[in-house]
Amino acid sequence: MQKIEGFAPAKVNLTLHVTGQRQDGYHLLDSLVVFADLGDRLTCRLGETSLAVSGPMGQGVPVGPSNLVLRAAELMEQPATFTLEKHLPAAAGIGGGSSDAAAALRLLAQLTGQEVPDQGLSLGADLPICMLGRAGFMRGIGEDVTPVDLPPLHAVLVNPGVPVPTGAVFDGLVSKDNAPMTALPPNLSATDLVDWLAQQRNDLQAPAVAAQPVIADVLQALQGSGAALARMSGSGATCFGLYPDSKKAAEAASILARPDWWVRSCLLR
Repeated sequence: MQKIEGFAPAKVNLTLHVTGQRQDGYHLLDSLVVFADLGDRLTCRLGETSLAVSGPMGQGVPVGPSNLVLRAAELMEQPATFTLEKHLPAAAGIGGGSSDAAAALRLLAQLTGQEVPDQGLSLGADLPICMLGRAGFMRGIGEDVTPVDLPPLHAVLVNPGVPVPTGAVFDGLVSKDNAPMTALPPNLSATDLVDWLAQQRNDLQAPAVAAQPVIADVLQALQGSGAALARMSGSGATCFGLYPDSKKAAEAASILARPDWWVRSCLLR
C-alpha cells in the first residue's frame, strides 16, 4: 500500500500581541508568523489507525488518541498508519503538534483525494496558520489567517528544556487589551523587517519569564551571541535570535550550545 512522507516545519511567532479576551475566555491575538526549514517528518499510509514515534525528541510524545496526528485522521474519517520522526521539542511555543496535524491532513488529502474539511479550531488555535505553512498574519483566536510576502530571515532557535503552562502564561498577563501591531510596510528588506519587528512585542514573554526565569537567560544569551533581535516565540519556552546571514547564525548556534538546551540555526520564511 502506498506510503508518502510530509514535512511539519517549526512555527515561529515573530510577534504576538494580545488585543483582547472574548466572553468565552478565548484571547484575541495579532501575530506575524513564519516557518523554519527544520521540523518533524511524518509518513502515512492508509490502513489500521496507529501512530509510532521516533526521532531525537520523540520521548514522551503520546501515541494515543490525544495526539493531534490521530485527531487529524479522525477529522478526515480515514483510518491511517503514521510514523512520526520527532525533531522539534514538544509544548515549546513553535507549533510542533499543530504542524504535525497539518502535515497529517495534507497527506491524507493526497492519499484519498478528499478535501480537508473545515477544521475550525478543533485541533487548536495554531492549526489554521500551520495549514497555510508559510509567512502570514494570525488574528482573532487563530482562525483569521492572511499570507504575506517577507524576506527570509536567518535565525537560531533555542529551547531550554522547561515546560511553560500556556494557561498560566495567559493568566499572568498584566493587560489583556493591548495595542495591535503597527502596519507592516511593503517591500521590506530583511534589515528593515528586523527594525520593524523591534518595535513590536510578544505580550506573553513577560509572564512566561515570570513562570520560567531561564527564558530570560536564553534571551540574554541570544543577545550576547550577536542577535539583532531576540524574542520568545508563542507562549514559550522557545526563543529566537535573528542574524544578518547564515554564517553568523551558525556561529551563534555554536556559542549558544548547552547540554540541556535545544539549539538550532535555521532559515525563517
